[in-house]
Amino acid sequence: MTVTPLRPALPAILLEDQVRAALLEDLGRAGDITTYATIAPSLAAEARVNTRQDGVVAGLELARTAFRLVDPAIVFTAHVEDGDRVQPGDSLVTVAGPARPVLSAERVALNFLMHLSGIATLTARYATEIAHTRAKITCTRKTLPGLRSLAKYAVRLGGGSNHRYGLDDAVLIKDNHIAVAGGVAGAVAAARAYCGHLVKIEIEVDGLEQMRDALAAAPDAILLDNMAPDLLREAVEINRRHAGLSPEAYGRAPGRVTLEASGNVDLTTVRSIAESGVDYISTSKITMTAPTLDVGLDVVTH
Repeated sequence: MTVTPLRPALPAILLEDQVRAALLEDLGRAGDITTYATIAPSLAAEARVNTRQDGVVAGLELARTAFRLVDPAIVFTAHVEDGDRVQPGDSLVTVAGPARPVLSAERVALNFLMHLSGIATLTARYATEIAHTRAKITCTRKTLPGLRSLAKYAVRLGGGSNHRYGLDDAVLIKDNHIAVAGGVAGAVAAARAYCGHLVKIEIEVDGLEQMRDALAAAPDAILLDNMAPDLLREAVEINRRHAGLSPEAYGRAPGRVTLEASGNVDLTTVRSIAESGVDYISTSKITMTAPTLDVGLDVVTH
């Protein structure tokens, strides 16, 4: 049975502190002195947030929170939802209320919206490149400090998947861990003895012999680091034979070791990596190199 996943969501309580911190950083010690000096407190304004590029929207609730925290009297009307695809000229939001707070909240609201929409948009480009395969694009822990939960939310909106959120929610045994621990089998065994039964264990390998050692240790997942597509295909075949599965059954078989490819992933290579038969492709590019989506706020004049 194919299940269509629900759209990602973030609890409001996770958003407020981050938006509040951004507003306090921007307002500084004296508030928005430009607006205070030029706009009378009695004036009202209506403004529209429009996109100037194709993209995937992410961050609307952060924008809403920014306007609400500056002044609850601002009416924020979203015309799209997070995860929607938009085109140049599309109206995302209308805000209306006292002019001073509308203008003071503008930059923080747009910063979140542009940054997260940029991540969602780039992730969608990667996801489209590999949509004909079973592979999923997934993010890493390489995110801007303090914004990880938001960046990973944007990745999901773009059609990607999330890797671990931090050092505490899954085991990923990398080359340095293996070097210090003394080998693949010992590192996996130590992790299994230390962690609870719900904690997944993944181990990174950089060659097929190391992969065979990893399979014998029975981790939940193996990260194939910096392997060319030909080697990745061999790795998939080794995994299939180790699990005793036919080629037809391999892709949907429960319980087999999950294979993740990483390294040298970009929009020119991701298709060939996905076509090797791996399950996941991890890259930091979707969170660390995504350009912002060009979004602007324009006051409506009557």
